[in-house]
Amino acid sequence: MRVIDDEGNQVGILSPFDAMKLAKEKDLDLVEISPTAQPPVCRIMNYGKYLYQLNKKAHEAKKHQKVIQVKEVKFRPMTDDHDYEFKKNNIIRFLGDGDKVKAGVMFRGRENTHREIGRQLITRLMQDVADHGVVEGFPKMEGNNMFVIFGPKK
Repeated sequence: MRVIDDEGNQVGILSPFDAMKLAKEKDLDLVEISPTAQPPVCRIMNYGKYLYQLNKKAHEAKKHQKVIQVKEVKFRPMTDDHDYEFKKNNIIRFLGDGDKVKAGVMFRGRENTHREIGRQLITRLMQDVADHGVVEGFPKMEGNNMFVIFGPKK
């Protein structure tokens, strides 16, 4: 196997016994880096310290991630203008915070026969929110609900 020492220098091709012996002399571990290479590549290092550094890098990467939530706002076909404005402002606030918003119109009973009212409501909402967010797809029907998903503008 090809052996690399703790300073990054290539020692050469050694037998597994000799590589283990060299690692024990330095009070370090022999770690297989690339088992599929011909010959396999091993490195002499402090394995505990290596795991600690990997964990630290993963933690740093996770700390800098932004978790995007999907907020949901529900309308009804006969939603009043004041309620519409209030919910529209909530959608704009959610988009400003960097979250996605799923806006839906719920139909019940006889309202199912007048789905064009819900489609008009969603179209109006898409026009009002266009300055603050991006529509991710066309309005879809899912059971008795029609919904559209808004994403924040970059």
